[in-house]
Amino acid sequence: VQLQACGGGLVQPGGSLRLSCAASGRISSITVMGWYRQAPGKQRELVATTSSGGSTNYGDSVKGRFTISRDNAQNTVHLQMNSLKPEDTAVYYCHANIVAYGSIWASDFWGHGTLVTVSS
Repeated sequence: VQLQACGGGLVQPGGSLRLSCAASGRISSITVMGWYRQAPGKQRELVATTSSGGSTNYGDSVKGRFTISRDNAQNTVHLQMNSLKPEDTAVYYCHANIVAYGSIWASDFWGHGTLVTVSS
């Protein structure tokens, strides 16, 4: 099982970016998918998560600006980021809680991270 994220880059303040992450491999089911970020010198923090049933959870700093969505059939999760601010600059990590085929337990999987830089 692996997670592959894409969509990071450089954007000006006030701009938008869309991150995508696809889970692949011998996947039986996925419960939670989401995004976390880590800025230089800071701890990793929650950006947004979504459950298989569609419920969502957002970090306080991104509420009203970011939207998470998920395609259960494709095992993908997307993060639409609008009104970006310099403080959104960070490496964004895709996360998923996955039950692999042959396992009865869910495990946490992480993507390699994609850099988002918000700067003029």
